[in-house]
Parts: sequence; C-alpha cells; structure tokens
Amino acid sequence: MSKRVKTLLLLALIGSFWGCKTTDPPPAPIIQAPIAEQPKNIILMIGDGMGLTQVSAGLFHNNNRFSLEKFPVVGLHKSHSANYLVTDSAAGATAFACGRKTLNGAIGMTPDSLVCETILEEMENKGYATGIVVTSTIVHATPAAFFAHQPLRVFYENIASDLVEHDVDLFIGGGLEYFSNRSVDERNLVDELEGKGYKVGAYNRQSLKKFTPVQGQNFAYFTAQTQPPEVLEGRHYLPSASLMAAEYLSAEEEQGFFLVIEGSQIDWAGHANDDHALVKELMDFDQTINNLLNFARKRGDTLVLVTADHETGGLAIDEGSKIGRLKLTFNLNDHTATMIPVFAYGPKAELFSGIYENTDLYHKMREAMGWEAKESHTYRPSR
Repeated sequence: MSKRVKTLLLLALIGSFWGCKTTDPPPAPIIQAPIAEQPKNIILMIGDGMGLTQVSAGLFHNNNRFSLEKFPVVGLHKSHSANYLVTDSAAGATAFACGRKTLNGAIGMTPDSLVCETILEEMENKGYATGIVVTSTIVHATPAAFFAHQPLRVFYENIASDLVEHDVDLFIGGGLEYFSNRSVDERNLVDELEGKGYKVGAYNRQSLKKFTPVQGQNFAYFTAQTQPPEVLEGRHYLPSASLMAAEYLSAEEEQGFFLVIEGSQIDWAGHANDDHALVKELMDFDQTINNLLNFARKRGDTLVLVTADHETGGLAIDEGSKIGRLKLTFNLNDHTATMIPVFAYGPKAELFSGIYENTDLYHKMREAMGWEAKESHTYRPSR
C-alpha cells in the first residue's frame, strides 16, 4: 500500500471518529445574584475535626481544587473551651450556638450549669424556619448544642426529648434508637413527633430519595438506628439532603431560615487515623459546600459559613506528597488546640475576617442579622 493511500485512509478514519463523537454540553454557569445588604438566611456548615491541614488535604487530593476557594472572606477562631485548651465537640458547638465558652462535655449550658439560649432557639422564637442535617446521630454533641440543654453530651435520650420539645422544621440524621427504643422512660418519641404533625421517615422504611418534605409540614428522617455509615460504606446523602433542606426551608418561611449542616465523620476518620476515610469524608463535605454555595450565589440573600469545632488527629502532609497522591501522618488520635479557619460568603461576610474566639461566631451571626448585641463572656482555659 502506497504512502499516499495510507495517508488518505488515516484521514478518513480521523474524520469518521470526529463525525461520530458526541460531547456533553458544559454545565450552565451560575448566575450570581447581587449580594443583599443583610442576610435573610444563614447556613452554618461544620466540618467536625476539619482543621487547616484537613482543608489542605482535601484540596491537594482533589487536583488542587476545593469549594472553599470560592469563599471571599477567611478568618480564624480560637477553639478552646472554658476549662481546657483542647475543646471537645460539645463545648465547641455550644460556643457557636450560645456565644458562651463552656465545660468540655456540656451541651447548651454555661460553665455554672445554667441554660443558655441558642441561636437556633432565637431564630425559632423570631419566626424563622430552622433545620439540621448531619452524618452523625441527630443527638450527637454538635447538632445537640443547638437545641438541647444537658450537663453531659452522652445523655442521648434526654437530648432526644429536648428535640421533641422544639419545633425544628426539618432534621435529618441517625439515632432512631434514642427516640423509639428508650431506657429512661417508655415514651415513643417517633409517635410524639407524628402527633405534632411531623412527616417522619426512616432508613428501614424508605430511602431518603423517595421520602421528601411537604410544604407546611415539619420533616424528620432517621438515616440509621444509631450512627450512619461512612462514605466508604455507602453513605452519600449529605450533599443532596442539605440542598433539599435549604430549598424546603426557603419555601417554608418567608421571613428566612437558619440551617446547620455537619460533616460529622471527618472527625471520626481523624480519631481512627484513617487517611483514606478522611479524604472521602472531605470530598463528601466539599460537594455539600458546593451545592449550598451555588444555592446562595443564585439568591444573594444567604450568608454561608463553613468552619469546624476543632481539629482532630494532628494531621500533617508529609514530604514526598504529590497532587492526588498524599502522604498523610496523624500525630495523635484526639483533638488539638490549633486555630480553626472560618470561610464566609454572602451578606455581611466581612464580619468573619480576622482572628477571634469561637464564641464570636454566635455574636457575628446575630450582628449580621441586625439584632441587638448581647453581652460577650471570655474564659481563659485553666488546662
């Protein structure tokens, strides 16, 4: 076969290839709405255990891209509790929820065991819609700090009772056991929720994809009997459920909404020193952030905050790491006292720049909403 014929056949083959090839259309660009002067809604996203090195690990694992790069305002908070330089999730989340440093292990209470009103309760009382979506049990320390008041975080059944006493418009998380198979009393809190008008679903009845909220009716869905599975075990509901929650709450109450999202199991991967689980949980949280950031960008009236209660594991990215191939080392299997990043987008985002106490997140959220200032309390940890 001559050289000329070979060339013609090659050109014909290339033409045939390009003639048959189809490509998916590029995704439609997000049309960003003008930023309002003051937020109507607040979405607080907590990556439990997600310090700056975890953020860096997520970025470098994901080809040097992370949704948090899209946030124009970055700050740092000091995570210590009232009695320890190294906080736990109960005290850390109580600081966000109440604006008060408290003792490690305490939920929604001051160091002298007084109940402190949370920002979620304030929102409820002012007529805002409220919601919580987590990958832990719904009665775990971080979500519990926004609606419960207990001296110890392990009083799970008491925390479940506290939740039923509220009117949270939507909540999604594990922990069905603490509502329906109780040891402290014979109450069936699932029945009580339904009696209050909630639409209640559970993992053992129907999938969350098929169990959707109805406007005008409070919504509860239990994703597990106790703790939900890891991403590595097939859990993938956080990105879609969080977006669904924001869309539901925005239609539920014209005045606005307050939504708490927690990527709970970033922390658990740190405690286990499991780098593979860690990056998978970070990617799940990154997708969730991206969904809610796009929700906010389309509206212009929603303040989105992303932070963590503390860092877990003393994570380091070691020498020899490459983009997409990281060498991660954990220095311990517990929390550390390192400062924690805060990322902000939307109306009044500028309030969240700088270095400040974790309690200031509460006061800054209230300031963003234009509410009257409350007294701020500062505690220096004794240990």
